[in-house]
Amino acid sequence: MVGIASDAFRLIRPVPLVVDGYELGPIGTNCYVVRAKRGAEEAVVVDPGGDAARLRLELAGMGARCAAILITHGHWDHLGGVADLADGTGAPVHMAEDERTLLEDVNSFVPTGVRLRPYTPDVLLQGDETLELAGISFQTLRVPGHSPAHLAYYADDCLFSGDLVFAGSVGRTDLPGADWDTLLESIRMLAERYPPETVVFPGHGSQTTLGAELARNPFLAELRA
Repeated sequence: MVGIASDAFRLIRPVPLVVDGYELGPIGTNCYVVRAKRGAEEAVVVDPGGDAARLRLELAGMGARCAAILITHGHWDHLGGVADLADGTGAPVHMAEDERTLLEDVNSFVPTGVRLRPYTPDVLLQGDETLELAGISFQTLRVPGHSPAHLAYYADDCLFSGDLVFAGSVGRTDLPGADWDTLLESIRMLAERYPPETVVFPGHGSQTTLGAELARNPFLAELRA
């Protein structure tokens, strides 16, 4: 879907945070606006894949300032709105140091016919940091497999998983730097670290929980053995 969905995604169950989801960019990549509570004056934006102007209108309608931009990984469909949103709001961009080139030189990695604005990230991450942003404490987790330095962000029973795991599927491993065994180990780590009721907000598709994917996801049968 091109642009932002008209309504925020429906949550599969209530979560402590306020999470509004939008489909952005040419292939409908999920972007999340995360607030500590409804009416909060600040928000964190995860993976703005496009349409930064509309995102700014959504934030204005919430009465929230964009305090930070978090990027899960450097694939182009997650980066389309980063530069414009950062320039328009002054929010610092956080991403994995080992994937910064994918944003700084983004047009070397896009499909034919796609042009995006490059940007130099403000905060470089390794994973295993704690970020205090907009009144929310985010844990960063290095979860390679779909991309070499992929990050997930965890806060208050919510996991923003990027393209690691989806409802009923997992991230592609036929891309440069991807690896199937590594991806499985990343998901195993998350399953061991967080409870099954953890709500997963993926980079594509609908929300799910860690427990649901461990129980039924056909790609994770090895983890159930």
